[in-house]
Amino acid sequence: MSSEAKKLFNIIILGVSFMFIFTAFQTCGNIAQTVITNLNNTDFHGSGYTSMSVIYGVLSASNLISPSVVAIVGPQISMVVSGLFYSLYIAVFIQPATWAFYTASVFIGIAAAVLWTAQGNCLTVNSDENTIGRNSGVFWALLQFSLFFGNLYIYFAWQGKTYISESDRRTVFIALTVISLVGTVLFFLIRKQEDTKAPEDDDSTNEILGESSSARNKMMRAVAAFKKSITLSFTKEMLLLSVTTAYTGLVLTFFSGVYGTCIGAVNRFGSEEKSLIGLSGIFIGVGEILGGGVFGLLSKKSHSGRNPVVMLGIIVHFIAFYLIFFNMPNDAPIAPMEGTDQVAYMIPSKEVAMLCSFLLGLGDSCFNTQLLSILGFLYSEDSAPAFAIFKFVQSSCAAVAYFYSNYFLLQWQLLIMVVVGFLGTITFFTVDWGTAAALTARGSDYSSI
Repeated sequence: MSSEAKKLFNIIILGVSFMFIFTAFQTCGNIAQTVITNLNNTDFHGSGYTSMSVIYGVLSASNLISPSVVAIVGPQISMVVSGLFYSLYIAVFIQPATWAFYTASVFIGIAAAVLWTAQGNCLTVNSDENTIGRNSGVFWALLQFSLFFGNLYIYFAWQGKTYISESDRRTVFIALTVISLVGTVLFFLIRKQEDTKAPEDDDSTNEILGESSSARNKMMRAVAAFKKSITLSFTKEMLLLSVTTAYTGLVLTFFSGVYGTCIGAVNRFGSEEKSLIGLSGIFIGVGEILGGGVFGLLSKKSHSGRNPVVMLGIIVHFIAFYLIFFNMPNDAPIAPMEGTDQVAYMIPSKEVAMLCSFLLGLGDSCFNTQLLSILGFLYSEDSAPAFAIFKFVQSSCAAVAYFYSNYFLLQWQLLIMVVVGFLGTITFFTVDWGTAAALTARGSDYSSI
């Protein structure tokens, strides 16, 4: 097998592994609050929203140390160990206990930071400047397919159920745990790349592969990357883009946890209310994959820049928020186990609910593909610190959103996203216009980026 074929094989294995792990984890997150509200065990007092808040809060803080861990252990072992912690978190739902639930939430937060840092390193070492776009697109598409399979299973397994029994819960989470373990084992198939770079280029590759001459040298590089992250955090462009990134964190919380809970709480949907959670996840996945394909893989064919894509994303999201406001009862995010019989401004429509799921996924892909693009362009020499800041801000805002989701009615959650989304769009435009002006002054063609 040629070197290029081996690298593409590694990218495909990386994407398939993440697809399995996040098929399990995203499905778990989508149904966690619904399952918890159906628990008869009076000894369990956990909250799915609080758990996700803990996960994203710890993930945010752990981004400060994850580069050091990956530099010392290596990306492959880092991903394997992190995958085991993902499986452990999902397995807790088989026989829930409050202490185990929140303890696992802390550990998976650490594991998530390490997993995504290792994923970035693995993607980098198996790509070059000519293949990074293709490889990122392949990985993105495979990852987003995770929204299909688990949710499709939930749709059929919970068809006609208005109450999730202990047997139903155990069956689902045993299956999800096994799926997560399969993805973890697949990491072992990633083949180590042989050194093909010139001697002066060896340092960065060796650091990623765990081949540096000493652990101390790796730690020094990790400390240097951390210092660079702090410096970049206070640049004008990064501060402006952080508002846009914050919006993606709020939206991530809403479509991955809150919206599914809202759908599952609407009694007017009848016997389909629980299975519709899975169908909603599928439509979100369709939107994500469509957006990722059009604006990610086909980005080189675009001649209009990034701003129109972001504008499309915010318009699509505002339409979704407007329809959700009219379609979903205001108390749906915090409804009790019995659900809610309230009606918003129209009789709840399953078709409108699924349309909103698709729009949420499509709009999210618009923002994420363009954020990744502009960060990679602006900070091509400091990509690791830049993306660490991106993940830090996104995870912090997701943690905050999961926390207030325990208490805020739907209208206030939507209002927060509208305000932050509007501001984030303006700040993105500001950075993009500044970038275009700087390139024009240098005689470069911005539309070719």
